[in-house]
Amino acid sequence: MPPLPIPMPTDLSALLTVMDFVGVFVFGLSGGTLAVRKRLDLFGVMVLSLAAALAGGVVRDLLIGALPPASLRDDRYLMVALAAGLAAFLFHKPINRLGKPVMVLDAAGLGLFTVAGCGKALAYGLGPLPAALLGVMTACGGGAVRDLLVAEVPRVLREEIYAMASLLGAAVVIAGQRLDLPPVPVAVVGVLAVFVLRVVSVLRNWSAPRAPGS
Repeated sequence: MPPLPIPMPTDLSALLTVMDFVGVFVFGLSGGTLAVRKRLDLFGVMVLSLAAALAGGVVRDLLIGALPPASLRDDRYLMVALAAGLAAFLFHKPINRLGKPVMVLDAAGLGLFTVAGCGKALAYGLGPLPAALLGVMTACGGGAVRDLLVAEVPRVLREEIYAMASLLGAAVVIAGQRLDLPPVPVAVVGVLAVFVLRVVSVLRNWSAPRAPGS
């Protein structure tokens, strides 16, 4: 089967598209891996992969008026998400040997979707604050739906540093645009900033403040 024709990042629009596809695959893997851990069947694995991979992007596109959403306009999004679910179903054992696979995949997807979501919002003319919030929503939406489908409190509401890591990545993208820096290095730095902060926060048990006495 020939590889899916995903465009190379020659400009900002193509870069955001590539990051969208990579984020879809990574989040799809995280959803599928969680489904296998919950002992769901093949259909359940595919549903969780699709939800984790596409829900955030659909919400983003609806809010900025990019209709129909990219995942419904371009079949490659669905194909990539389904491929990720199938990979999780068939190869969950080697994936689980990586150690904390869902957390690592989730951190990677968080960074990719934050940068892609914030960048697309800025490209549609939104201001810095709405673009940052939309980047966070893009990054966290799929994971929240994934967790709700298996009756878990979404990670964005309970994990050590999650939405705050996403906000850091959005801030990098916005600062890069304001300073007129090259978009590709800014995008890479944004993704790495989210990934590193998220992973380190888990390893060191950092957490956002909670209500006193709770």
